[in-house]
Amino acid sequence: MASEKEIVQRDLIILGSGPAGLSAAIYAARAHLHPLILTGMSLHGQAATTDTIENYPGFPEGVGGSELGMLFQTQAERFGAVIEMDHATSVDLSNNPIDIESYGKRYLCKSLIITTGADPKKLGVPGEKEFTGKGVSYCGTCDGWFFKDKDIVVVGGGDSALEEALFLTRFANTVTIIHRRDELRAGAVLRKRAQENPKIKFIWDTIVTEILGDDAVNAVNLKNVKTGEEKRHNTDGIFIFIGHIPNSDLFKGQIEMDKAGYIITNGVMETSVPGVFAAGEITDSHFRQVITSAGMGAAAAIQATHYLENLEAE
Repeated sequence: MASEKEIVQRDLIILGSGPAGLSAAIYAARAHLHPLILTGMSLHGQAATTDTIENYPGFPEGVGGSELGMLFQTQAERFGAVIEMDHATSVDLSNNPIDIESYGKRYLCKSLIITTGADPKKLGVPGEKEFTGKGVSYCGTCDGWFFKDKDIVVVGGGDSALEEALFLTRFANTVTIIHRRDELRAGAVLRKRAQENPKIKFIWDTIVTEILGDDAVNAVNLKNVKTGEEKRHNTDGIFIFIGHIPNSDLFKGQIEMDKAGYIITNGVMETSVPGVFAAGEITDSHFRQVITSAGMGAAAAIQATHYLENLEAE
């Protein structure tokens, strides 16, 4: 017979250990809530995969993504937050205490902050994983500066792909947009701006089949989906903007979400479930920056503190 799971009880639990989760932990710990953070599968979130972050205030020379994550964690632990390397397998928001199960434990809490993030959709082609951070990027705002006077490609045809492509023209010599269709899905204003930008070129009806390089990306293999023609295209980097997938499956049917699966919050990070808050990319499909996620995490923790105080007063 299987042994009973160990039960851990906390006033506040935070799911996710990226900038939103750890910022929430810092604020909650300083409020003496002794928060418990379940890290999930990736410690320090998506930001930790970024080689250098140059737009986070306080680091004029830039800071490594994993280093910044470690600094966030150290600060949270200094104030009494507990980081648990564990992954939630189910969450029941229907009762209070909220019931969270992992492979080995059961966690009960009065308040929950969800910071499980969103992952960029991948192309799923050879070389993509190997060259992530070495010429493969999913964030123009984060990495554009590294491609100053370089020739790069952008994959995608929606609003985010064109917004990022236009942003990247500030740094790159040329930006070639590769799109699997013969027309863009982006809005008319963005299409016009991209088509009129002298630095932007287009390759239509085409997909990337492989990313090539030595120490870093130096080319991509392309295939025309209509003719089947294949060719090699030299490039210094590839930016992939084909959408994001919010990590919200655990909460489906229990909490209000938009049609893409992002958790809906009000102006103070409250969700449709009392005592449950959300912060970072799980609720933000627009900005997706370390600094905005951190700010949202702090706000969620402040609001969770008020919620718990009111609960105690009742």
